Amino acid sequence: MTIAPATSRKRRPRADATEQHPFTVEHFETWAAELELDNGEPWIVEPYFLLYLQDYFAGVPENWLLVPEGNAKTTNLGGLVVYIVEFRPLAAVPWAASSRDQAEIGYRQAEGFVIRSERLKKFIKCQEGYRRIKNTETGGRMQVFAADAGTGDGVIPTDAFLDELHRHKDLRLYRTWRGKLGKRGGQLSTISTAGEPGGEFETTRELIRQTVPVVERRPGFTRCRSNGISFHEYAVPEDGDVEDMDVVKLANPFTGITVDDLAEKRGTATMTLPHWRRFTCNLATRADSAAVQEIEWAAAFSADPIPEDEPVWAGLDVGWKWDTTSLVPLWMRDLEYRLFGPAEVLTPPRDGTSLDPHLVEKALMTVHARNPIHTLVMDMTRAEQLARWAEDELGCRVVDRSQGNAMAALDYERFMEALREGWLRHSGDLGLTRHVLNAIARGLSGGGARFDRPSSTRQGGDQEARVIDALVAGAMVNSVASEEFGKDESSMLAAWV
Repeated sequence: MTIAPATSRKRRPRADATEQHPFTVEHFETWAAELELDNGEPWIVEPYFLLYLQDYFAGVPENWLLVPEGNAKTTNLGGLVVYIVEFRPLAAVPWAASSRDQAEIGYRQAEGFVIRSERLKKFIKCQEGYRRIKNTETGGRMQVFAADAGTGDGVIPTDAFLDELHRHKDLRLYRTWRGKLGKRGGQLSTISTAGEPGGEFETTRELIRQTVPVVERRPGFTRCRSNGISFHEYAVPEDGDVEDMDVVKLANPFTGITVDDLAEKRGTATMTLPHWRRFTCNLATRADSAAVQEIEWAAAFSADPIPEDEPVWAGLDVGWKWDTTSLVPLWMRDLEYRLFGPAEVLTPPRDGTSLDPHLVEKALMTVHARNPIHTLVMDMTRAEQLARWAEDELGCRVVDRSQGNAMAALDYERFMEALREGWLRHSGDLGLTRHVLNAIARGLSGGGARFDRPSSTRQGGDQEARVIDALVAGAMVNSVASEEFGKDESSMLAAWV
């Protein structure tokens, strides 16, 4: 449903659209004012969308509009595609949504503008069964489909639209359509909210921020522009206060959204902080199912490294063919100060052959040379020989830690408790950080939870977005070390003292 702003929306007197040139902001604004929203109000286009159209109508090939939910994105997009179908001769306008349900919403918005306009109904036909809108006079058409339908390869677009790109499995369709723009001088429009960190969408979003010149910046808004791409982003700054409604309002440009509306939304019992950050503040945020949020992991950062030559515990999670092998050192000053050092992460060939065991031994020796490993915690399944090597060559004690549900649930509980209480710290190592932020919390039928990988569907098949092995290693060693710390440590250290 289209939501009108709280202030009165009255049809403003304008010049006739026939007196203006199509594909200018002025012409579009005049044309839109003659249409009706589904609440019977005239469509007075929001200033933020008119600003976006300045770049689009200037012919920029790639156009990104990132704005939080509830800012009438789909309404604007629906109106724009109807406009293009009317005024672009032989327009070919594919519109891809992330799912059939989202595609249905998009189609309904575009169809609604047509069926509420006696003028448009004379020459624009809506074919509901096909989710298609056709101009019977010019041959132009818009076709809406789900991005997962696999039907986008044959399209040569004049104007292509990607709705809520953050929900698409990957950016393959984006790249496919981008590669075809030159054939007809086409343009691509991406309209979305924030995604999850580390995903392909957010990686591309950050790349644009870093490489495309900034032409305008004000609180809550950044505009980047080059000959090839325009980028309009409404978002709370990374260091902004997401609980300050005045700050959040600057990232929500729709005039119908007020500070009071935002406060009410934030205060609802079902609103979680991750959802608020991602969908109202437009900040890349892990899903509610994520085990650890960026904000709490960032709060555990310590600029102090593990002191050199100090003995350490170490967790080792071994993966020979597909999973990574990850080694994580842990230094404990006391029970309330536990510091993870940088993780050693080894990636196997992933071609059916196994990781060379000598590489694992080398990683262990590298850590051991700086900080003697007195206790190595690992699941010895399919790694018995490596465990014996560690005992013989490093002189350390090896603790066999099963990764069955019972032990994994205990490791999860102790890790999360230490993180919440501020006992657990880390060096900011990118390998460990990525594995921690990849993980989800999976509830167990017998109660409790364990760390688990996100589904391949959620991560678009990105293998590196699913690895959590350094977290598993860290959780194992934290669990054993917290249980044994202070208990007859002389027996643990005797081998190397």
